[in-house]
Amino acid sequence: MIDSRGPRFGAAITTVVLAIVLATQSGWLLFAQTLVFAVGAIAGLRYAPYGLIYRNLVQPRLGPPAKTEAEAPPRFSQGVGMVFAGVGSLGFALGVPLVGLIFAAFALIAAFLNAVFDYCLGCQMYLIIQRFRTAA
Repeated sequence: MIDSRGPRFGAAITTVVLAIVLATQSGWLLFAQTLVFAVGAIAGLRYAPYGLIYRNLVQPRLGPPAKTEAEAPPRFSQGVGMVFAGVGSLGFALGVPLVGLIFAAFALIAAFLNAVFDYCLGCQMYLIIQRFRTAA
């Protein structure tokens, strides 16, 4: 179980990073964000860079969480973000910046929804997939 505020904090940082990507058309910054997503998806949220910042610098000042959540849905969401940012990074690398911008924009929308409204699209996808798996 994880502090549910952690993924929102990470989404807020991600929102800023992706907004900068869109403003500057920086494929390198999008690639760096792809790596951040990859660490969270593959190694787990405990090792995700924004999660480390949250746990070590922010959470101690907030006190214990009022609610916790399972790690699997936000971790799946990191994987979805990794795919979108990865495709965007490839677009920039292959000289098709429109692809990079479109995929970065999709990732930005998802991060913004999580940061501002606490609505995690990737988490919802995870839950829908789990329902289909258990129904089958």
